[in-house]
Amino acid sequence: MVRERLAAMVAAASDGAVTAQEALTATVPLSALGVTSLAQMRLIDAVETEFGVEIDLSDDGLDLLDDLGALERHIAAAQRAGS
Repeated sequence: MVRERLAAMVAAASDGAVTAQEALTATVPLSALGVTSLAQMRLIDAVETEFGVEIDLSDDGLDLLDDLGALERHIAAAQRAGS
């Protein structure tokens, strides 16, 4: 369910340039599909607001924004650590 929500967030952040279905089935980095740096900033804001987790761009944050699975795992780990 988190993965599907993230895919919808990618679609919204990219103004539809990348659909939720494309994000879910991507075999290449999301940036290769058309997720721009502006869309990544929108996605960070949406993820941090909705899931209450921080995405630190000084570490692997940018890599997380290119991989839906990695972003999902980051959210799950952050939520476990916070509980």
